[in-house]
Amino acid sequence: MIQEKNFFQRLTSNVDWWLVFAVAVLMLISFSAVYSAGIVYGNSFKYLSVQILAYLVGSVGLLLLTSFNYQHYKHLDKLMYVLSLLLLSSVLVFGSAKRGTKGWFDFGFVSFQPVEIAKIMFILALASFLDAKVKEVKKMSFLVSVFAMLTGHLILIMLQPDFSSTLSYLPVTFALLFIIGFEPFYLLCIIILVGLAVGIPLLETFVNMQLKVLHNETFLTNLAFFFKTGWNGFYIVFMGLFLIIAGFWFLRKLKVKIPAVYPIILCVAILIGCATSVPVGKSLKDYQRKRLIVFLNPKVDPRGSGYNVIQSKIAIGSGKFTGKGFKNGTQTQLGFLPEQHTDFIFSVIGEEGGWIMAQLTLFCYFLFIWRALVIAKEARDRYGALVASGVATMFTFYVIINIGMVMGMMPVTGMPLLLLSYGGSSVFSSLCAIGILCSIHTRRHTYS
Repeated sequence: MIQEKNFFQRLTSNVDWWLVFAVAVLMLISFSAVYSAGIVYGNSFKYLSVQILAYLVGSVGLLLLTSFNYQHYKHLDKLMYVLSLLLLSSVLVFGSAKRGTKGWFDFGFVSFQPVEIAKIMFILALASFLDAKVKEVKKMSFLVSVFAMLTGHLILIMLQPDFSSTLSYLPVTFALLFIIGFEPFYLLCIIILVGLAVGIPLLETFVNMQLKVLHNETFLTNLAFFFKTGWNGFYIVFMGLFLIIAGFWFLRKLKVKIPAVYPIILCVAILIGCATSVPVGKSLKDYQRKRLIVFLNPKVDPRGSGYNVIQSKIAIGSGKFTGKGFKNGTQTQLGFLPEQHTDFIFSVIGEEGGWIMAQLTLFCYFLFIWRALVIAKEARDRYGALVASGVATMFTFYVIINIGMVMGMMPVTGMPLLLLSYGGSSVFSSLCAIGILCSIHTRRHTYS
């Protein structure tokens, strides 16, 4: 008679050791970098102890969520979504403000950022909705419902305001919609709409910053003035719409089969994106705008919004191949690198550990994301695949944005580097997400 394995036997026999290895190495790198980065603040043991405690509590959450059958989340989707909205709403009333964002519950001995858990709950709820409504993917009501769910979170988070936390929602939503077979053209239209809504106010800020530093550059000055004039923007939009209609007419003459509704939807997306840019521009504070576009040319504001990028690039470049050694990074230890224990933790790793440690970090993230995608592929059901894909997309987006940010290739968004940056809420929620991945992996051959 075959004896059924208990949970711990199943866990040890089905554990994804590559995933465990990646997380373990990232944990050790985090402890080292956070300790070194905290020296300049005069209490490095405090930062290290908080990070260790976050990993210990998060590991308990990981084990509990691994033991819990992930398929039960599918039946709790409405409850989880409502709870996530209550969390985001209550922090606006009872929360405390840090760095201008009212997004923390402060209990004195510990503080917690509910948006970190709300992101995970959103992935679980959205995956359940998409799994249940997969046959209705071509209906307009389906799309309206998805973006109603998305908008509920985004509005509450922007009221804090916490712009950086909203960014990960979009790629996760788009990725899951693509996976279930949503029309790619419609996704493209949505991306264009969002790009215009955010891009237009950022372009305006960039032009204003460029005009302050351009003196003898006649061509660039004239180009900046051209974009600064409001009517010229209107003409550009009008010409864009005209070219879309003309291109559609030309392709139809060439017998290229394109649904007649496509150019109409694309034009509407462009118009809505342009119109939406007005309230988006008003919701973004001036310093947030500058941080998002200054990576294009940090020298336009070297002592202001461009300072972080300049110092980060100096730190990473000075590390060279082997680095300056643990606690020996000049940019780090002399305090030139801002937010070095959180947003710019990878700069500390690059300066003190050099190219070798930076590559080891990237390899661990690559290994982690690869295993998350494998878990999605091997999942027992579509719901598990969607959840694992959502978690993989979230981690991928955070890694690309943060590392691109510290290297001057992406906007300075204030997004942490998951599993590495200092922060109990971020570490705890990340480990909980990994626990859900493990739950999906251990049940890939069984429903229990």
